[in-house]
Amino acid sequence: MGVVANKFTNSPPIPAAEPGLSSHLRKRIETQFRERWENEWGRKFVTHGRAPGTDAVRLDGNDYLSVTGRPEILQAQLDALRHNREFIVQSGVFQLDGSPTSRFEAALAEYVGKQGALLCQSGYTANLGLIQVIADAQTPVYLDSLAHMSLWEGVRAAGAPAHAFRHNDPDHLAKMASRHGPGLVIVDSVYSTTGALCPLEQIVEVAEAQGCMILVDESHSLGTHGPQGRGLCAELGLTHRVHFITASLAKAFAGRAGFFTMPDELRPYLMCHSYPSIFSSCLLPHEIAGLAATLEAVRESDAARVSLRRHTQRMRQSLSDLGYPIHHGSEQIISLEAGPEVDTLALRDAIEARGLFGAVFCAPATSRNRSMVRLTLNASLTDAEMSHVEAVAQEVAPLVKPWEWPIAKRQRAKGAE
Repeated sequence: MGVVANKFTNSPPIPAAEPGLSSHLRKRIETQFRERWENEWGRKFVTHGRAPGTDAVRLDGNDYLSVTGRPEILQAQLDALRHNREFIVQSGVFQLDGSPTSRFEAALAEYVGKQGALLCQSGYTANLGLIQVIADAQTPVYLDSLAHMSLWEGVRAAGAPAHAFRHNDPDHLAKMASRHGPGLVIVDSVYSTTGALCPLEQIVEVAEAQGCMILVDESHSLGTHGPQGRGLCAELGLTHRVHFITASLAKAFAGRAGFFTMPDELRPYLMCHSYPSIFSSCLLPHEIAGLAATLEAVRESDAARVSLRRHTQRMRQSLSDLGYPIHHGSEQIISLEAGPEVDTLALRDAIEARGLFGAVFCAPATSRNRSMVRLTLNASLTDAEMSHVEAVAQEVAPLVKPWEWPIAKRQRAKGAE
């Protein structure tokens, strides 16, 4: 909001009236959003439910290995804050070889088994900045229909033709690539809305057969899958067959950053053509130090990965037994897909009233009538907390009737074919 200075007193400035929005913008708000805001959401933003109490079980974050607050990570951040008082904030392209940033990039590349890596402000900018460089108007791009929005935006920034293939369907990918020619295949290793695991071996085989490069977004498998948490590509022995790996470091690494890998031959070209890398400021020293310490913590978190897998198997089995249709996923992300937003908000309110908090996902994060409450499990959940989640799910099931959700009806119809 603008302000008008009061020249005659020491009182705070008086807020000024805002200039009016254009009639075209007002019309867009009216036609695209007003009904949703007033009638479906009740004039309260869809992701804003109750404030969690101190005894709430929170499954609305992405810190899968529960690294937040680890003493060694905090100490690394504090040391960097104390000893980097002359640091200059500038674009990441000015970070010299041998800088803390470049050393961490090399450590990330070694960790996932690739030649080089570039650190970015977020997983979103990592995907945007990489795809903008490796695709263009002559590069057909084949994306899984549930690929993360940042991947779609990267294709749009590149001006490349986008071709969606059916979710986790290598045969449909093969048909699309046969029709449109060699290009770039893009998949998530674990899909962020459903917790579905990509059939990566088959996807890689199709990409190779069709002469395509392949990009795998490991945001939700880095840290949780593979030896030392190196990701699904490493777990399946596919790293050397995948051209590019990208990931957000806001998930298992619980930080504010992202990165992508690249062969050494691409780096100079990319540094001159990747706009998010050129026109975004670098991360700060304490962020780099914290992420570097987190990398070491993640490497050594085998016990946490075992715990997370055990929690995942238990919770998925419990919810399935209660009639929740979660058949479309298998990993630590559990999607309660109620469908219409009004039903999702009713589900959200019911579980929050009982001390369980998930995250509401709706359009544009999902299709318009496939909204959901997403529960994300973490390694440090206690048996009492797991039992509470199960008890809440059992108590609200007769109220929200998950067996009547559209996704459950579609599954029954499919089974009857």
